[in-house]
Amino acid sequence: MPGPASPPEATPAWTSIRRWRKIVAILLVPVVCCLALAVLCMIFEEQFIFFPSRYPQGDWNPAGLKFEDAQFTASDGTPLHGWYVPHENPRAVVLFSHGNAGNLSDRAEMLRALNGRAGVSVMIYDYRGYGKSGGRPAEKGLLLDARAARAWLARRAGVAETRIVLMGRSLGGAVAVDLAATDGARGLVLESTFTSIAEMAAVHYPWLPMRSLIRNRFDSLAKIGRYRGPLLVSHGDSDRVVPYEMGRRLLAAANEPKTFLTIEGGDHNDPQPPDYDRQLVEFLDGLP
Repeated sequence: MPGPASPPEATPAWTSIRRWRKIVAILLVPVVCCLALAVLCMIFEEQFIFFPSRYPQGDWNPAGLKFEDAQFTASDGTPLHGWYVPHENPRAVVLFSHGNAGNLSDRAEMLRALNGRAGVSVMIYDYRGYGKSGGRPAEKGLLLDARAARAWLARRAGVAETRIVLMGRSLGGAVAVDLAATDGARGLVLESTFTSIAEMAAVHYPWLPMRSLIRNRFDSLAKIGRYRGPLLVSHGDSDRVVPYEMGRRLLAAANEPKTFLTIEGGDHNDPQPPDYDRQLVEFLDGLP
């Protein structure tokens, strides 16, 4: 009886095809992993940008700070909350937009400095999803929140909305830029502010195609040229979160009059040094 048939010998062409299949499979693994990770980043994008603390987290009765609770509503019906710290004879009325983490109760020392040393009436507010404010954070909503806060402050302080100084730190700087670029302001003060979320993503996640995928843009670099008024930008030259160069680029894209203050050795979450208070007061006293 004949023995079992021998398997056909592999041809050179078939061997080449199998080799290329293995190469393609090996190359596709990191590509598929990156794409899957990019999709996850898109789905959970807000969790990568916003890090809110909800009430009761924080110190809601800080010692030595006299404030009024502000309750107001955004134009889409979201309930919002803020603190207003009035000054008897203010050199300016300031709306402060804070960064992407915590809530307004973490900024008591900053409010003391602005109200006491800088001599301003100041309002700080929590974006939707932060502190006592309702809703969930996203770019469109935050910009509505800022407009609602400015309207409340203008009524309470008895000034026009365009006579309010807009001040923001980090993410809050992007919110302040949008307000100033769209509606104008008496002055604009930016602390450690980035050019855009897309560029921030490229810095911190350079291996992902984040620029084209991000929904929350906060593109201050594209907007700041539409603001025509006094500008003060400060940035730490040792900032490990928002690169110092981003602050310089924002200044370059802005109109005159503008001033840049380098915080020597300053990291992103470091408190402002004593010299900053002097520079800020000088800026405020020079406003029209």
